[in-house]
Amino acid sequence: MKNLQIYLILTGIMFIWGMNVAALKVIVGHFPPITITSLRVFTAGISVFIILFFLKKVRLPSKKEMFYIIGGGILNVTGHHLFLGIGLKETSAVNGGLILGLGPLLTALMAILFLGRRLTFVRTLGFIFGGIGVSLTVLAGSSGLSGMSLGDFYVFLSILSQAISFIIISKAAKTLDPRLLTGYMLVFGSVVMFFIGLWKEPNGLSSLGNGSVGLWTVFFASAIFATAVGHMLYNYAIGQTGPAEASIFLNLNTFLSIVFAAIFLGEHITAAHLLGLIFIVSGVIFGSGALEELMLKNRVRRHAA
Repeated sequence: MKNLQIYLILTGIMFIWGMNVAALKVIVGHFPPITITSLRVFTAGISVFIILFFLKKVRLPSKKEMFYIIGGGILNVTGHHLFLGIGLKETSAVNGGLILGLGPLLTALMAILFLGRRLTFVRTLGFIFGGIGVSLTVLAGSSGLSGMSLGDFYVFLSILSQAISFIIISKAAKTLDPRLLTGYMLVFGSVVMFFIGLWKEPNGLSSLGNGSVGLWTVFFASAIFATAVGHMLYNYAIGQTGPAEASIFLNLNTFLSIVFAAIFLGEHITAAHLLGLIFIVSGVIFGSGALEELMLKNRVRRHAA
């Protein structure tokens, strides 16, 4: 019953994150992307601290933990959200959602490169499938490589920055609650991004007065529910079920992001998009280690029985 509750929580998070890709596309389409993204992430960070305050989980970090917060904040928050905001300004929400689906695959690759994890035949197949999937995605509807959007490249940099940051986060989480770490990184990274916005978008703050009530409702829903609550619950779910089981649900996020882009934004889903989705989902299942870990757990359960 406990696992069922966790799986329902993960499914709910994937629905929220799937809708959030469409929401971000709307937000950065009406405001300067760097300025509005920094404010959205800062709002999420403050929301995390408010929640953790009532849970009595807030404490000051040590000097060593501050190093992890700075590194994780620059990569996981500033780099990830900065490139994502700029990328979605230039590409479709469908393409963005599919490329973001490479997250678990890139995380597995970082673990192999930096943590000495073993590269197996199954994982190699996963990386190949993922590469084919993202290639089909960025070329969908274009006239070849010359038609590839620069926004697709920025979205890829976004998820790559986040994947590298997970190496830092995995080390920091040994002494610092992942939820509190998330809050510190969101606030620090958003402040860095805000100053980048002042430099790159000098009229960014003055343009915020042009937003409608509906647009600001989307903004706060994205910040509080998708970024703050969503990441806290996902980190909690990882601790309860393990990273392999949790990462499988990210495939649902990839699928839902393109569905909601079609529903809310009227974006066109092509056969190449659907084929790319199949390869990306296969790549995540094979390359993230989820398939191997689940097979190992089933083997252990059979022997124990």
